[in-house]
Amino acid sequence: MMRDHGSHGVADQDVAEKHAQHGHHAPAPAARGAHVTSSHDRHAGHSVEMFRNRFWISLALTIPVLLYAQMLWDWAGVDMPDLPAQKVVPFLLGTVVYVYGGSVFVRSAAGELRSRMPGMMTLVALGITTAYVYSAATTFLLEGEGFYWELATLVDVMLLGHWIEMRSIGRARGALGELAKLLPDTAERVTEHGVEEVPASALSVEDVVLVRPGGRVPADGEVVEGSSHVDESMLTGESRPVAKAFGDVVVAGSVNGEGSLRARVTKTGEETALAGIARLVAEAEASKSRAQALADRAASLLTYVAIAAGGATALVWAIAGRDVQFVIERTVTVIVIACPHALGLAVPLVIAIATGLSARSGILVRDRLALERARELDVVVFDKTGTLTKGELGVVGLVTTGDLDEGDALALAAGLESDSEHPLARAIVGEAGRRGLAPVGIEDFQAASGRGVEGRVGGRIVRLGGPKLLEELGVGVPEELGPEVKAWADEGKTVVYLIDGDAIVAAFALADSIREESREAVQALREMGMRVAMITGDSEAVAAWVARELEIEEVFAQVLPEHKAARVKELQERGLRVAMIGDGVNDAPALVQADVGIAIGAGTDVAIEAADVILVRDDPRDVVGVVGLSRASYRKMLQNLAWATGYNVVALPLAAGVLEPVGVTLSPAVGALLMALSTVVVSLNAQLLRRVRLAAEE
Repeated sequence: MMRDHGSHGVADQDVAEKHAQHGHHAPAPAARGAHVTSSHDRHAGHSVEMFRNRFWISLALTIPVLLYAQMLWDWAGVDMPDLPAQKVVPFLLGTVVYVYGGSVFVRSAAGELRSRMPGMMTLVALGITTAYVYSAATTFLLEGEGFYWELATLVDVMLLGHWIEMRSIGRARGALGELAKLLPDTAERVTEHGVEEVPASALSVEDVVLVRPGGRVPADGEVVEGSSHVDESMLTGESRPVAKAFGDVVVAGSVNGEGSLRARVTKTGEETALAGIARLVAEAEASKSRAQALADRAASLLTYVAIAAGGATALVWAIAGRDVQFVIERTVTVIVIACPHALGLAVPLVIAIATGLSARSGILVRDRLALERARELDVVVFDKTGTLTKGELGVVGLVTTGDLDEGDALALAAGLESDSEHPLARAIVGEAGRRGLAPVGIEDFQAASGRGVEGRVGGRIVRLGGPKLLEELGVGVPEELGPEVKAWADEGKTVVYLIDGDAIVAAFALADSIREESREAVQALREMGMRVAMITGDSEAVAAWVARELEIEEVFAQVLPEHKAARVKELQERGLRVAMIGDGVNDAPALVQADVGIAIGAGTDVAIEAADVILVRDDPRDVVGVVGLSRASYRKMLQNLAWATGYNVVALPLAAGVLEPVGVTLSPAVGALLMALSTVVVSLNAQLLRRVRLAAEE
């Protein structure tokens, strides 16, 4: 559920500051037209500039304040020179720093108090206000030295910390901005009178656009003329350009290669794949996170702990008879040290970086809770067809008699099938092409429906067909091919025979071919400590063959699409946490039932409602990337939370003055510096997440 921080009643600037301080990210709206933007991006950019400007101006004003600080001259062992207006100048400059630099925190604190949610801004505002009020009192009413230099440096350090933090968040939140930059501002629309340049936002469905070599595709479309290679890495993470020709789909933002393309526009604006990705990124950032909820509760608790600790510090030192200046200094330092600044950044920054990384790698996370659950998975269940396999027939076995080698047999079979559109024919011709074999020229070609094909080569009749052809010709399978053919039949594969004259010289096994990437994916998941299962509507024999090839432990065969969810539930009832990997259409009920539903091979169809995570490519190795990202993100969150809370555990007693009897104290400025450093440590640690490799290397 999204939290509406804007309802606190603070100005837009304060809302941005408050979001930055708490680490929350306002959800980006759906893309409009050809632009993918976020209101938070605008606020974040504004806040970075605002914090930067206030920091430099406040720093410039702080320098003369330091020159008027008696304590600093004493530390340096030098007599303080006789400076003009020694009380008025620090007061005036300190007032400007407090009002100009500190007002950011004071206004945000007012918003927290109005919403009855005191937090980090309340603590910061309390610290600097206490320091300023006490300093002003020493200038006009009380005896003692004010905290002007501590106040000024405290504001400077706080502004610097926020500036650094906002820059870090801005880099992490750059995924949507990067997507927006991919879209060209203009397009070349083909009309009856030629080509005209128009704004990309003016394109409509059915328009035909010209995409020149090196240009970006302005909208989703279908190639109607030309051929080229297109770089789609922005969408899929695929490093190699993808061949495009007539009928192929091109997506907005992808980069055309060497050839000119004409494409008919099929989707514009919010319907494009790029806009869909932006919406998914925004949904992921708006979705609730268990780790974020934990950090929020810890920050809220620490707020009350800090106020209580500050009050207790003041009370104890007052009872101990220490002077007012010492008591206030200790109290201010405790409050400043306790600011859960790093705690507020610990989780959101990790999430933001993880979301951006995954989106750029073709891994689209809709639900962050699901991504967090992925680290706890016990079983990964793959749908077979189109996921572990290619979803199309391929040659998976070839055996010959001693009269012919494999290359000659395949070239001859490809020659017989070269003019056929039958799936078996395409499989054989495709295999020959992959091996670089040219089909043998065939004369007098004839096709016999249901039996096979035949032709003449060098005066000999050659045929290719299945068991019906053998039965018609009265030809038996040679003994040397028998064991292999029987094994193929037992595995549910389709077997066809190459017959030269009256003798069988080769046999081919055809089946839904297994992706090579599947072997790597299954092995990697097993190495990560997970079991792998497979679910399919195919026969037991086919399922057993695929499972044996991939070393999959558990198989559900002959399962109808509507029953796949029940199989997932069976695993869950054993106490197992289950991920379901499917195509997002027939597998939708199972995707919903699973603890983590992953739709694979979505391509440009990113609007798959049933899935928690969407893999743009059809590479099962990306599932490994999802689990790896989940585990790495969780580690970073724990590390950041441990650092942020551990820092407070150590620093609070020092700030309260427990070591003061042995001469060890922390001033408010040093406390602010340590707090800012803790934020920098958390930010740098989160940035290390960028080293995680998500997309499978080709």
